[in-house]
Amino acid sequence: MRHYLFNFYIALDSVLANKLRSVLTALGIIFGVAAVIAMMAIGSGAQQEILEQIELVGVNNIVITPIVEQEEGEVEEDENSKSGDKNFSMGLTLYDAQSIAEIIPDVKLVSPEVVIETSIIKDGRRRSGKLVGINNSYFAIANFPLAEGRLFNQEQLARGAAVCVIGKGVASKFFSQENPIGKKLKVGAHWLKVIGVLEQRYVSEKNIADLGIRNFNMDVYAPLATVLLRYKNRALVTETAIKQALREDDDGGEKKSANYHQIDRMTVQVAATASLTSVAEVIAKMLKRRHFSTIDYEITIPELLLKQQQRTKSIFNFVLGAIAGISLLVGGIGIMNIMLASVMERIKEIGLRLSIGAKKLDIIAQFLMEAVMISVTGGIIGILLGVTIAYSVSVLADIPTIISAYSVIVSFGVAATVGLIFGIAPARKAASQDPIISLRHE
Repeated sequence: MRHYLFNFYIALDSVLANKLRSVLTALGIIFGVAAVIAMMAIGSGAQQEILEQIELVGVNNIVITPIVEQEEGEVEEDENSKSGDKNFSMGLTLYDAQSIAEIIPDVKLVSPEVVIETSIIKDGRRRSGKLVGINNSYFAIANFPLAEGRLFNQEQLARGAAVCVIGKGVASKFFSQENPIGKKLKVGAHWLKVIGVLEQRYVSEKNIADLGIRNFNMDVYAPLATVLLRYKNRALVTETAIKQALREDDDGGEKKSANYHQIDRMTVQVAATASLTSVAEVIAKMLKRRHFSTIDYEITIPELLLKQQQRTKSIFNFVLGAIAGISLLVGGIGIMNIMLASVMERIKEIGLRLSIGAKKLDIIAQFLMEAVMISVTGGIIGILLGVTIAYSVSVLADIPTIISAYSVIVSFGVAATVGLIFGIAPARKAASQDPIISLRHE
């Protein structure tokens, strides 16, 4: 141990005696490590922001929609069942949504929806629009924040109060000269009090046409109980529905399938993307049992978004790895070049050490320690510089940055390894010098 400490002190004296050369040697590592940490922080921040945006679009959501034309699943017939009999299903109901929310642990939010085509009227102005019956989970799942006002409280949700939250387009159309909060709007046959206005949601005409996305800014949102109590509840048998069915029977024509589902759509948000498929399978089994093996629903998983999320992660990891590798490679080559030049400058010193009894391993240890010392010092300075750059970018450019302990540890470890690897060639060259020729060198 004393022998190694002696070599270490000699290496330290050499580094301190040539401060300028040591600093210039370490510059490659300093900027390499700083670039790695800063770029990884910026890249990680950008990656997280992009993935969050993808998740907001619905990568963690399972969408369940009704099918009016029923498909029979495979069921075991009991003694009382007759061949050709169809199982009865109530369709998608609020009880399905409540069961999913209460029973499946990985489910974060459940948002049932009822959408009604209706008309919006105020002060003689009329426009067709959609009334959407929802609960407050809808706004969280759809990332639809309020611009002003408030969302529904528990009493309004439970008792079906005549209140609504409107999109920005509805507010601009019917309340261009006044504050809509507290005012009333006639939606269909009922007047609803406006308690909130949503922020503008920018949806291009192309997305509306290609992706089937409706213009959310022109929708009126009311508590689900309000829509079911005051407008339409397909789970109830009404006089109008009976008359319509009798009329269709009397006509004798081809009978159209009527939508008997209580809700028009159900969105289930899963806590983690990894459990998305397994949760979808559990939901499918649960609904199959609740609907008596009648497949009158469709479960959709956003596979394209999942693939895009995985591809985004792979691209960022590849880019960041390439940046780290190139930066540190340049720093390592710089160390090797400067150390090789240092060997040529210190041939007489090497010859003197060899002549007084130093072994070749001592010379190798000395130059390796110098290279590692310079690279480690450069790594520490580079870490400080990289953290400073990442913080400055976050503050000045308003770009999210994430400095992870992993990037700092890896950068420091690679810096030390680079010094060791790229210091081997200069160290072996120094140890291979002939003592006599070295002492004569001028």
